[in-house]
Amino acid sequence: MAVPSPPLDHPVPPPTEAAPARERRHPWVAYLARRLLRFVLSMALLITATFGMVHVIPGDPVRAALGVTASPELVAARTHELGLDLPVWQQYARYVAGVFGGDLGSSMVSGLPVAQTIADRLPYTVMLALVAFAVVMITAVPLGMAAAAWTRGSRGRAAELLFTGASGLLAVVPEFLLAVAMIVVFAVTWELLPVANVSGSVTPSYYVLPTLALAVGPAAALARIVRVEALAVLSSDYMRTARAKRLPARLLYLRHALPNLLTGALTIGGLLISGLVAGSVLVENVFVWPGLGSALVDAIKAKDFPVVQGVVLVYGSAVLLVNLAVDVALGRLDPRSTIKED
Repeated sequence: MAVPSPPLDHPVPPPTEAAPARERRHPWVAYLARRLLRFVLSMALLITATFGMVHVIPGDPVRAALGVTASPELVAARTHELGLDLPVWQQYARYVAGVFGGDLGSSMVSGLPVAQTIADRLPYTVMLALVAFAVVMITAVPLGMAAAAWTRGSRGRAAELLFTGASGLLAVVPEFLLAVAMIVVFAVTWELLPVANVSGSVTPSYYVLPTLALAVGPAAALARIVRVEALAVLSSDYMRTARAKRLPARLLYLRHALPNLLTGALTIGGLLISGLVAGSVLVENVFVWPGLGSALVDAIKAKDFPVVQGVVLVYGSAVLLVNLAVDVALGRLDPRSTIKED
């Protein structure tokens, strides 16, 4: 006959997952650390890539910038001034130190500091992107919710085809092509809005066409996504319960449906900022906007590689910062996203 084992003073705890105890206690800290590490590694790759731009271009960049008529003495002096006669590792060390010290070198053409050029142009690009982002969010979320309400069930087949067709077409039209079409219609034909800002002063009327050219495509794409998400929310059990309570449509959509859409809409909308910043390069040149996009194109035409390096670095850093901010905001709004991926 087996003798029963005496009871243990401390019961054996059930088996747990192999995740570290610290990560289980503080998932938000671990999540933030992973995102910050990813940001640092991405920034290191971006800095290295922008540094390598000058060295992968065939030929002498100084000669290309100064022209074929420049004397050898001038080319040699400019090369020494820019530090391009040093070993590559020393150039890289100087470049990294300059990036973190706010010194991005000097223009090969004008001789002005690149940081000054960026500081003068950056506010115009940031303001244009923020205004376009606000227009995207203000129009896409209500439009997507309204389209979901109109096309829910089998009653809105025609409205669904109209919405998906129109939004799909607008979402794929390139920004510069839309910008040219707006110029033809609103500036040349109807003469309602200005086109080129040649005076240097930016008034509210100058924002209309560039903002629309940047915002129409992303707003159409986001409205399609919001509509799909809204259809899923409207068919959920808690929404059916809310409708059974005879709640007004205002409360039904604003209090119950909208909060469940904002997380996804803000996440995708935040990612759209990267597209808005990238799309502003061509739009700024179409409308002669005094931002970084026009500075980048002018520098490429003049083969002014320090300016190209600095502007590309700013654009890349902006995209990485936006992605980091979106990840952090999503982690705070939706704690489930802080769970480490397998």
